[in-house]
Amino acid sequence: MSKILFVLTGADHLTLADGSQHPTGFWAEEAVVPYRALKAAGHEVVVATPGGTLPPVDRASLSAEVNGGQDRADEIARGLEEMTELREPVKLAEVDLDDFAAVFYPGGHGPMEDLAVNEDSGRLLVAALDSGRPLAVVCHGPAALLAAVRADGANAFAGRPVAAFTNEEETQGGLAPRVRWLLEDRLTEAGVDVRTAAPWAPHVVVDGNLITGQNPASSAPVAQELLKRLG
Repeated sequence: MSKILFVLTGADHLTLADGSQHPTGFWAEEAVVPYRALKAAGHEVVVATPGGTLPPVDRASLSAEVNGGQDRADEIARGLEEMTELREPVKLAEVDLDDFAAVFYPGGHGPMEDLAVNEDSGRLLVAALDSGRPLAVVCHGPAALLAAVRADGANAFAGRPVAAFTNEEETQGGLAPRVRWLLEDRLTEAGVDVRTAAPWAPHVVVDGNLITGQNPASSAPVAQELLKRLG
């Protein structure tokens, strides 16, 4: 079957407006759910991070509260244990896009710290978008799109409709007053057409080879859209 590249954050914190550090990483559900769907379909997954750093999970994403109960939280935790690829990430700078049939970026606040300004990730995203291969990004993962700048200085995703974690969700989550910038705002400033839906409900936007999801609940339908294109 196909080989899928998962690009994950290497950041274990988000620097807040006051200079303090908020513990974070990648959001477990957003990695586990697509991983399981792709593996069940017979696909291979390779994890890449900036510098080949071990991707840190946001511990908050393993709580019963955000997973709808302890049983679901335990299931997500088991899913992380299944993801042995997390323990052997490759360096993002050394990735050859030609080796992969599709690219996937899960979220968590971590991407706002590192992938939003990572040039290797930015180049990969531009190449993936232009190649026509499926490119799936969910929740705070679209922070990485901010680094996808073409030679003329324009964002490669300008004018493209995307779903991403919204200002309303960030506010309801309690972090909006403390962050240096809001994802929805920054994407909009870059010219990206952010399409918002009800907070916390699954919401997926598909535009050509680009598949984006708004929040953790969108990770499953994003994975299904990705699978459709992999055949």
